[in-house]
Amino acid sequence: MPTDLSPTARALRAMEILRTRPGVTAGELAACLGVTERAARRYVGILREAGIPVESARGPYGGYRLGRGTKLPPVAFTEPEALGLVMAVLDGQPAAADVGDLVGAALGKVIRALPENVGRQAAALREHASAAPDRFAARPDPAITSALVAAIADRRRVVVSYRSESGNEWEAEVDPWAVVVRHGRWYLLCHSHRADAIRTYRVDRVRQVQRSTHAFEPPDGLDPVTALEENLGTGWEFATRVVFDAPLAEVAPWIRPPMGRLEPSGDRCVLVGSTSNPTMYAQEWLPNVPFPFRVEGGPELRAAVTALASRLAAALAGPPMDDVTPGPGSDRP
Repeated sequence: MPTDLSPTARALRAMEILRTRPGVTAGELAACLGVTERAARRYVGILREAGIPVESARGPYGGYRLGRGTKLPPVAFTEPEALGLVMAVLDGQPAAADVGDLVGAALGKVIRALPENVGRQAAALREHASAAPDRFAARPDPAITSALVAAIADRRRVVVSYRSESGNEWEAEVDPWAVVVRHGRWYLLCHSHRADAIRTYRVDRVRQVQRSTHAFEPPDGLDPVTALEENLGTGWEFATRVVFDAPLAEVAPWIRPPMGRLEPSGDRCVLVGSTSNPTMYAQEWLPNVPFPFRVEGGPELRAAVTALASRLAAALAGPPMDDVTPGPGSDRP
């Protein structure tokens, strides 16, 4: 933190810290402000003298916090914070460079509310930076996402209407444990009462959310990201089973979590999972694994691999292009 801030600026910074980190101790506040604990307490005193209720509690769980009803000043960004915010938005949603985009319109309001010197840099970054869209990313409906997050916070069961990638639609009553963002896609990690199992649903494919009156408790020690990774390849319409002619340790680095669970089988290994898109599984995922494999199931995946093999065989059925005699009028040398 700059050392040339005025006492007023440090007091305002102290209030911002108290707002974002309720329960902060004098030592922690001092570290954030770059001052001694005695000076940090003095800034707390300045806030109290200005009529801002700052409460304090002693003990291992004590610290400072703003009292209820505190009227805070407008949010202020430093230039690095503002530029970091614009960069994060453009990285996550390239369309935000367009003022007609929903997030782009919101970003424009933030930029216009910034002080002139900061806002000028943020606006220039937005105008001149270009972001290539991620073709694998998917943007869920903000209202759907908000409804799921509210249910998670309130620990209320919901009924979701869902449409899979293959076009199948169903409803499921679930305990929504967490929303996890992974590689540009938003997932709902939940316990499905329909399947009596953990399920991961793409939030952009949730069509409707209806809150239930039933409460739930998430599992103790739940790690949403780890649980999502472990369950991405389970619960879809079409079962998959692929045997690799290589040990698990060599194959594992090439297997993405949505492909399923890798199990040892002697000096080989078996990939067991499920998918809603056998064609993508056959054309995009399996060919990237550089080991011999055999598809044992299910029938949909076997059919997709057969179709791919036929296409590739047909591509080699004729003579090489260099062996074809140029026709009349050809400008080939």
